[in-house]
Amino acid sequence: MTIHDHRQPAIRVTLLPRDTNPNGTIFGGVILSYIDQAGAIEAHLHGAERIVTVAMDQVAFHQPVFVGDLVSFYCQVTRIGRTSVTIEVTVEAQRARHPGAAVKVTEAEVVYVNVDEERRPTPITRREIAGT
Repeated sequence: MTIHDHRQPAIRVTLLPRDTNPNGTIFGGVILSYIDQAGAIEAHLHGAERIVTVAMDQVAFHQPVFVGDLVSFYCQVTRIGRTSVTIEVTVEAQRARHPGAAVKVTEAEVVYVNVDEERRPTPITRREIAGT
């Protein structure tokens, strides 16, 4: 059972030995990359079309992630501005050695800016999402 039983993750992955650091846990940079991807998926669902990541704030690594853990990235929009969208990403791991137990491992706030073909900020056309 996960902490967010009623929500669907933007991304869910099982992490592999290639993702580890010398201590045998998953590199923080691997988690950050997935956070960025998950947040971008959520931003697109809310009307952002072509985005760039401009900030990743308040990143907190609470617990390590281990090889074989099933890691879920849950997103919530916290702000939609004229050209930017802020997404809160919560990362949970279901431990491979303890199936069913979910632990919050990381959380972050990511800011994206919607841009045009010339990479200039452009307004976001907001979309209503069913179930929100």
